[in-house]
Amino acid sequence: MLQRRKTRQLTLGDDAHGYVRIGGDAPIVVQTMTSGYTHDVDGCVAEINRLAAAGAEVVRVAVPERKDTAALKEILPQVRVPIVADVHFHFQRALEAIEAGGHKIRLNPGNIQDRKQVEQVIDACKERGLPIRIGVNEGSIIERKDKQKRLKELGGVFSNNKHGHFLAIMITKLEEYLDIFDGRDFHDIAISAKSPDPDLVIDAYTEISKRFDYPLHLGVTHAGPRETGTIRSVVPLGHLLASGVGDTIRISYANDPVYEVEDALELLYCLCLRERKGVDLIACPTCGRIQVDLFTLVQEVRRKLAEEIELPIKVAVMGCIVNGPGEAEGADVAIFAGDRRGIIYVQGEKVANVPEAEILDALLAECRGFEARVRSGEVQLGQKTVAIAPPDPIGELGSGAEKIAAGEGDKVTGLTVGGR
Repeated sequence: MLQRRKTRQLTLGDDAHGYVRIGGDAPIVVQTMTSGYTHDVDGCVAEINRLAAAGAEVVRVAVPERKDTAALKEILPQVRVPIVADVHFHFQRALEAIEAGGHKIRLNPGNIQDRKQVEQVIDACKERGLPIRIGVNEGSIIERKDKQKRLKELGGVFSNNKHGHFLAIMITKLEEYLDIFDGRDFHDIAISAKSPDPDLVIDAYTEISKRFDYPLHLGVTHAGPRETGTIRSVVPLGHLLASGVGDTIRISYANDPVYEVEDALELLYCLCLRERKGVDLIACPTCGRIQVDLFTLVQEVRRKLAEEIELPIKVAVMGCIVNGPGEAEGADVAIFAGDRRGIIYVQGEKVANVPEAEILDALLAECRGFEARVRSGEVQLGQKTVAIAPPDPIGELGSGAEKIAAGEGDKVTGLTVGGR
């Protein structure tokens, strides 16, 4: 297991929505944010519940207007996960969200700087026992009202050492903001320091983790569409998590936030930071050896197993006899294909040999049966029972038998039929 950085711990939630712990010895928490308007109560409720079903443990909603905070009173009774109110320019929205029953407030130091206003929010959260996330984003830390101050800051940012100046600004503004919280003896705080630049994200969180013991909310802001945002997000977040930095994460896409939840969970599964729920599916990449319609098969297997299988069964779908045996031996349930056929193995033991058209149904049936046997205690996950030797290319899976019959044995064995 990865050694995680020691942090304080905060708790958000209530009896009706459950309690989520962040930091300390708690598992890393997956968060996301709704994409619709909060004042659209029915739409917001439906989206929150869909995100929770996908695995989100905390959901954030935007509250830019009074009608959004007013809607929280109708939304909260209809959902079952803690809700964070995202506050930017108007401290009054934070007070309204607290009064409406929100479970956490997110403040941006770059947008709400008046000390008395911040103190009012702190005091209201302290009275209700609510935590606050301080979100320092690259896009909001540069001064936008005082033109002279802005020019000075931008002059530093765009000098030869961009990251150094950005880090200095981020940490300075964060320290100034934390002084306000410290003055009110308030420490139920999480910190984030996001940027679209993966290198800056790594540097910022690394430096912040050295200076403060508050739990850190990891994220890459403005990451773009999922097609490119996946890499932009997973590279820095994976680096930080593998280094023990981070207590809660949000992967951000210009796309359906369900994908944010799915990809965040997969990242944590891959780093063994969360116990996997559902199938662990591996499959062949593109190559010229594949002898079945592998890619359609993989997508169908993934969709069907996601609907039906709850246990973390390792399933391998392999398209040829080169890597197939090794993966079949290591998986709980596996198939590797030959010439328009597939052999299915369960924990290393051959159980079926089926034509291509029957592969999907046969594989799904074996997965269902294996899950049932695990639940009954008959077998355990990850237990290999039989060693698999690579199949003979002229055997039942190979195309060699047909070639030999056609007088093309040299293409299979290097010898002519009947040769030595």
